[in-house]
Formats: sequence, C-alpha cells, structure tokens
Amino acid sequence: MSYQIGMDTIHLRPTPRLAHTEYCDSEPLIRAVTGEAGIHSNTRLFNDAWDIDLVWATDDGPVPWGERGRVTDMGHAEFVAGGTDRREMKPSPFKAPEEVWAFDAVAEYGLPDFAELVAYYQQLYDFKQAAYANQVYTGGYYKTIVSGAIEAFGWDMLLLAAADQDKFEKVLDSLFRLSLHHFRAWAQTSIEVFICHDDMVWSQGPFIRPAFYRRVIFPRYQELWAVLKQAGKKVLYCSDGYWSMFVDDIVAAGADGFIFEPMMELTPIVQKYGQTHVIVASQVDCRTLARGTRLQIQAEIDATLALAKSCPGFMFAVGNHMPADIPVVNGLFYMEYLRSHWGR
Repeated sequence: MSYQIGMDTIHLRPTPRLAHTEYCDSEPLIRAVTGEAGIHSNTRLFNDAWDIDLVWATDDGPVPWGERGRVTDMGHAEFVAGGTDRREMKPSPFKAPEEVWAFDAVAEYGLPDFAELVAYYQQLYDFKQAAYANQVYTGGYYKTIVSGAIEAFGWDMLLLAAADQDKFEKVLDSLFRLSLHHFRAWAQTSIEVFICHDDMVWSQGPFIRPAFYRRVIFPRYQELWAVLKQAGKKVLYCSDGYWSMFVDDIVAAGADGFIFEPMMELTPIVQKYGQTHVIVASQVDCRTLARGTRLQIQAEIDATLALAKSCPGFMFAVGNHMPADIPVVNGLFYMEYLRSHWGR
C-alpha cells in the first residue's frame, strides 16, 4: 500500500508498480487476509494487506435525504454475506409524472448551512485520511444528477417523467443545484481527489437519447467539476453501466479520470486517453472471480496488464466490486497473481 503511489498515479507520475484499489464485501476473504472477523473491507488492516493505494469514498452530507423529504425505496438485493442487506421494495411517494415534474430538489431537501457543511466535510476527511494514512482517501458525492433522480423517484417514475424532456430537464436542474452546493463545500476542504458518482446509464447504454445527455447533463457536469478543478482538486468520474459512447464528452466536461465496469471497452479508452487521464478499471469481472477458474482469472488479469503498463494513470480494480460469494481461494489467487505481475 502506498499513499505516494496513489497520488503519483493520480498525477500521472512514474510509479514502481501499477496502483491498486478495490471494494470488497466478502467477509470470508477479508478474514482470510487479515485474520480478523466481522470487519468491512474499508479497514486499515485489509487495505494495507492488499496494497490498496486509494480508498473509494463519497459522502452526500450529514443528513440523509429520507430524513429531509420524499425518496423512493426500490429495495435491495442480497449482496453481502447472509443477505443482511436485502430490503423489500416500498411504494413510491410519487404517484404520477406530474408529481415528478413539480418536484424541486432544493425546496424538497433544503441546502445545509454552507459553513457547517464545509466543516462537516473537512472533519470527515481529516478523520478518514488519518485513519487510512497509507492510502489516498477521496472526497466525493454520490447522488449527483441522475443518481439523485433514481434516489428520489425510483426507475419507474423517473422513466415516465423523462418522456417529457423539457419538464424533466427542470427536475434534473434542481438536483444539479443541490449537488452544486455540496460540490462547492467539498471544494473548500483540503481533499486532493474527488469522486463524482452518477449512474447515468443502464448496462446496455443510455436510457434517454444521447442528445439529451449532451444538452442537459454534461454541461452541468462541467459546471460542477469546474468548481473543484479551480480549487486544485482532481476529479474522477464514476458510473456503472455502458457509456463508451460518452467518454469523449466526459473528458470534454473536465474529468481527470474515469472509474468504470468491464462492460466498457478498455482498449479504445487506453489508446485515446491512457497517457492523459486516470483509468480506474480492469478486464477482471467479479463474476469471473465468483464462478470462474484460475486460468480464466489469470487471462483477465493478463489482458488488463497488457494495456495498463503503458498508462501512467492506471489503477487496477476488479470491475463491479467484489461481492460476498467470491470463493476465498479465487480471491487469494487473484491478488497473488496480480501482485507478482504488476511491476512497471
């Protein structure tokens, strides 16, 4: 593990090995690595033992939206061990598209006092960076624009409302204005790296015509990120799903790097942006770790390394994160093989 390797990678400087980050929810694997039970992956012991150089982290403020206004609980499938994260869907508080079109996120959830919000984020960062001194601890925001709409309305009502693009733009603009307040607060802190998370697409691509993204969403990203970049922060954009057709747009909006899943085509991104941008990714799919063989795991690592070693800003990470059902032997083999081959 190395804070220095993490920061050098973010700044596209030479490093002795590829940088590395993971998000792991396999308690048996964590226990096998650390010797301790009942701990989450984002702990010093696991991060240090697995040479984690950057901790993926976001925070949307001290008071959840559900305590400030209406949100839609779509439930949650089993992901962690024992299915303790399973949650059944609840009825949406929004019953018709007209209710969505009348929604204003700033009026609904309010803007926290700015000075108090800055102090909250600074205190959080100081505590976490001290706790994870061997890693880069990021600032970040999760419910940026589209993810904010998912949180508020759920997918069904969101899609119905998106049918009228002009009305839907006004709704998204209110989510943008709420996000901007938090981005400005984060910009006032001493963070060095910021993760902007926004699940703007599905696994098969955009759910609205691409022209809408380019007219409505990406210009707002640019405004959000300008606030951070003017304060000297590096901005990493993170989205699940398939958005290869939008990589150029994300670059044009000002992102310093990308975090994405293996359904994205890695080769063209490396060819076009491998020398100029941070790439947090790999061709290692969590499904291969969960159900594949050692040869399959090795092949995905090798395919990634063939592309990654020429990129100064490449940070190796399993796509889709590491769920609870990864066999311990597969997880240990993955890290052993990666560690033995990631030297520059």
